[in-house]
Amino acid sequence: MNLTISGHHLDVTPALRGYVTTKLERISRHFDQVVDIKVLLTVDNLKEKDMRQKAECNIHVKGKDLFAECAHADLYAAVDELTDKLDRQVLRYKGKSQDHHHEPAKRMM
Repeated sequence: MNLTISGHHLDVTPALRGYVTTKLERISRHFDQVVDIKVLLTVDNLKEKDMRQKAECNIHVKGKDLFAECAHADLYAAVDELTDKLDRQVLRYKGKSQDHHHEPAKRMM
């Protein structure tokens, strides 16, 4: 699994990098076919202070790309909400991909 964490108008500190990696480990625990993860953390220069910290993530799994984004006043809270969204998407994709392995219908002659 390749993990890329980058910041836009933001320096990604080792503490923030460690927090994001520990949160994203939950996704790889649920689904082991994750190929690539790209995380973009941004701080918008808005006049209002609400919702100016944003976290975006692209996950490339076998056969599909998943995307989620979340904005919050606190960057750590945005990362938490982002991982919750991604976890739901990965579990839904895993369930759909495993449902197609049922027995074929028997033909009547």
